[in-house]
Amino acid sequence: MSRLRGLTDEYRRLAERLREGGGAGRVAKMHQQGKLSPRERLAKLLDPETPWLELGLLVAYDQYDGLAPGAGVITGVGIVEEREVVVVANDATVKAGSWWPETIRKILRAQEVAMRQRIPIVYLVDSAGVNLPYQGGVFPGQYGAARIFYYNSIMRRYLHVPQISAVMGSCIAGGAYLPALSDVIFMVEGTTFMGLGGPNLVKGATGQTIDAETLGGAVTHTELSAVAHYRAANDADCLARMRAYIARLPRTEGVRHRVRAAEPPARSAAAFYDVLPQDHRLSYDMRHVFESLLDGGALDEFQPGVAREMICGHAHIEGRPVAVIANQRGVIKGRPDERPRFGGIVYTGSAEKVAYFIETATRERLPMLFVQDVSGFMVGSDAEHSGIIRAGAQFVEAMATATVPKLVLTINHASGAGYYAMAGQGFDPDFIFSWPTGRMGVMEGESAVMAVHGPEIERAQRERRELNPEVKSSVDSMRANYDAQLDARYAAARGHVDAIITPEETREQLAFALRIAANYAGPHLGPFVLPPLDAASPR
Repeated sequence: MSRLRGLTDEYRRLAERLREGGGAGRVAKMHQQGKLSPRERLAKLLDPETPWLELGLLVAYDQYDGLAPGAGVITGVGIVEEREVVVVANDATVKAGSWWPETIRKILRAQEVAMRQRIPIVYLVDSAGVNLPYQGGVFPGQYGAARIFYYNSIMRRYLHVPQISAVMGSCIAGGAYLPALSDVIFMVEGTTFMGLGGPNLVKGATGQTIDAETLGGAVTHTELSAVAHYRAANDADCLARMRAYIARLPRTEGVRHRVRAAEPPARSAAAFYDVLPQDHRLSYDMRHVFESLLDGGALDEFQPGVAREMICGHAHIEGRPVAVIANQRGVIKGRPDERPRFGGIVYTGSAEKVAYFIETATRERLPMLFVQDVSGFMVGSDAEHSGIIRAGAQFVEAMATATVPKLVLTINHASGAGYYAMAGQGFDPDFIFSWPTGRMGVMEGESAVMAVHGPEIERAQRERRELNPEVKSSVDSMRANYDAQLDARYAAARGHVDAIITPEETREQLAFALRIAANYAGPHLGPFVLPPLDAASPR
């Protein structure tokens, strides 16, 4: 079995388990309460048989003793009434949908997608509020829960991103501001509550005895307080009415690329499994990846004879145009007077080539796809004397300031400053994906071992003796830690990638991401770009 196939099979089993949320027993309890489960709600909201890009499925899966699958919230982008929509759905099967620290990060990331792409966002609210034992990671800080309400406000006042909320269960305390800061609020009669404090808190604070329905039920908020705007008979009715609301929203013009008829790739997705070697350190030809990824397997390559350790060119994915930037592995033969180069390393010439290509793609308003298998920038006297620092800075600056959408797919290594230059997460790519084989870190474990313990290891080899027990223990521990932390699942659990995708999903998910990113013709920089305030402010 290939490394890619083995890790993909492991990922599929993990993803299937995580999609179960809190399990069948919790789903059955929701059914007894007259509610749909979170994923049943999602299915009724979205158009059938359309793409769904789930963001952050693995977040927090390896923390809290496994009690926080998905951090208790489902986030992603789907199609509602033939338009792209961000969805945030509390998962009440996981600790009653309460907010963990990672829940906040997932919601913020979903909001950033909506803001950057200027597409509607739907909140399906069913949450008991802050998970109190972890309030220290939820309540305070620049990126604590308050940031959600800040983004709510920016979307309402300046970006004009439609926000539609449905209270489909509990909506307690500060969490009530999420729907309150939306454009419209739907509530389901008989099964929902929205309030700054529940009956128990009211009893303790004021001495007043009151039931939840009278205090903050759907009838109260649609007839008495006027906080909510629409009342639905049940979950299914609520979701149908939300779909009708979204259907009548106007669409703003995005980027109008010439989208041609999709052409199948030259090879099937199954061929991906034969491309990557069993040992992640060995070579392969990136063009074989393109054969299964790009329409017709075709890449119109830019400067193919220059700096061949970096591949740049124009292509289509399911008919959508894209500028491709990728690392080529292996030993790269240069001109007769040049030394061979190591693939996966960025040299001065390759940095200059890619910087120019990025700037050209930006002028052409073409989205960019970075296919990462990079071990870093070249070091040594030749590299330094050739100006690698300046060339690398040009590469990074061109990428960081590009105003077109940036997609990232990590298929193997993503190390060092090369990871940064290839649109790493810190540079706000529109979407960042990884195959199960992705390995993200400062360097490989063996390199780290040699950086820390190299002199002692070399001394022991010269003296033909074993390492002393303390050094050997430290070496073994460092290798194990690096192996764990380089794993794509580790990165996904901490939100360093939006999603792990399987080889079979890759074309569809990248094409859908390109479709989503085409919604906004303005600059794709940072979480959002404010329009001129005098034009954006309501009059």
